[in-house]
Amino acid sequence: MSDRGLPDRGFISGLLVGAIAAVALLIAIEPLRDAILPGTSVDDQVAEAVDAIDSSYFREPDDALLRDGSIEGMVRKLRRENDDRFSHYFDAETYGRFNAATDGQFSGVGMTVTEVKQGLRVARVFEGTPAERAGIETGELITAVEGRSIAGEPSDAAAAEIKGPPGTEVELTVKNPETGKSRDLAVERAEVRIPAAVGEIRRQGGEKIAYVTLATFSRGAHGELRSEIEDLYDRGAEGLILDLRGNGGGLLDEAVLVASIFQEDGPVVITEGRTRPRETFEATGDALAPRPMAVLTNRDTASASEIVAAALQQNDLATVIGTRSFGKGTFQEVIELDGGAALDLTVGEYLTADGTSILGTGVKPEIRVSDDDPSNGDDVLDRAQRLVAGQINAG
Repeated sequence: MSDRGLPDRGFISGLLVGAIAAVALLIAIEPLRDAILPGTSVDDQVAEAVDAIDSSYFREPDDALLRDGSIEGMVRKLRRENDDRFSHYFDAETYGRFNAATDGQFSGVGMTVTEVKQGLRVARVFEGTPAERAGIETGELITAVEGRSIAGEPSDAAAAEIKGPPGTEVELTVKNPETGKSRDLAVERAEVRIPAAVGEIRRQGGEKIAYVTLATFSRGAHGELRSEIEDLYDRGAEGLILDLRGNGGGLLDEAVLVASIFQEDGPVVITEGRTRPRETFEATGDALAPRPMAVLTNRDTASASEIVAAALQQNDLATVIGTRSFGKGTFQEVIELDGGAALDLTVGEYLTADGTSILGTGVKPEIRVSDDDPSNGDDVLDRAQRLVAGQINAG
């Protein structure tokens, strides 16, 4: 799940290859002092501290270790002061591993994840994938990879550790959040190809309803989604349920194009930042004729998914059903540093169609339905079917 490059990094890191378009800015870093504060004059106090460590520490300091620790400390301070969960520093080894895992040569295990304090929370497990065969379930926590804790790691970096050449195994420590019990699983990586949009006809009280799950906002997802919906409409569906649960986002332009399937004109999302101009992204036109529609959300609906859910809600095009979405509300940019390291830095905020920030608050459903135990049925989907069928009947 990743929305870098275009505003919004997308927050959820897919263990499938997410749509990643990093905008890289090269910053030269040479001496230790410049490495601590790249591109700026070094504060006297910082310089004194570096000199004191160099000259007085009881063991020979490692310049690379000091550099990494200094940058990590700056980012950690920014995160804490601004309640920013999404800025990170990748040292050269971590960034190299991340790039290798996203260059198309490595494969995953077939799930999407959300960054949490203990590591990664499983947002979605796809059918017929290694993750499903290993018995990993939505809501469980991945706390370690190959025996090493990933607590506090950026989701992109932790997800990259899970990926690797197809046919190889990765050992995951999976924790049940309810019982607190952990188990170690050896999961074989494989080439995983998940369609962006999958749909079917569902019936409620004699009415035909199109039910479509959108997995990601990867390049071309809007085309897959529109084609799926039009096919279901051609087969007699008179209303639509769009399921965005567990969808952590992707590319911002895909979010605008997805919203434009239903929204003819007007703003979809607004972006702004301290060093970024305010920009409004408008619907592109040629929308489908309005029909009764519901959008399903949960706590793992994030970023680009929240943009779409909010746009459809605020333009009275759909009723949002489920639980509050994640509330990401910011976008990041990858800034490459000399020596192979990188900053994944929050550079701006996005606002919904009516200019509201959802940072930390998320998109709130008009009809709240919680379904923590899907083993006994899907209460959220059932409620949406009743709503849409009722709207079809009401004509």
